Amino acid sequence: MGALVQELFRVGLYKRSQGRVARQATFGALAIIVVLGTYRLHEFFAQSDSDAVRYLVPLVVLLVGLWTSFRVVQMPTFADFLISVEGEMSKVSWPARGELFRASVVVMLVIFVLAAVLYGFDVMWKFLLGWLFMK
Repeated sequence: MGALVQELFRVGLYKRSQGRVARQATFGALAIIVVLGTYRLHEFFAQSDSDAVRYLVPLVVLLVGLWTSFRVVQMPTFADFLISVEGEMSKVSWPARGELFRASVVVMLVIFVLAAVLYGFDVMWKFLLGWLFMK
């Protein structure tokens, strides 16, 4: 716990040139969560008579949340994880646009066929069980 608190007050960047895209994406996701949370907090305090409570508390939570999000992606253990994630993502062979489209169509068709089969089973069992228990 002490290392986490100590890391929150550090200013430097850990391995600044490595894992840049993964860190930025992670920070962006965390920042969106913080912003949405503080917006909801602002809405919660909207009924308050005090401007300090209505605006200052969400602002402080926003600033602390954004700083914490920034520091979390700079923590050595988490930053090393994100660096390795970005390294592994560069090894992935991504499909071409046409192949991706065909695979997506196949997946959607299979989902609809399975949904229809499950619906058929549901209707069949409902009919059979209704017929058995009605007699």
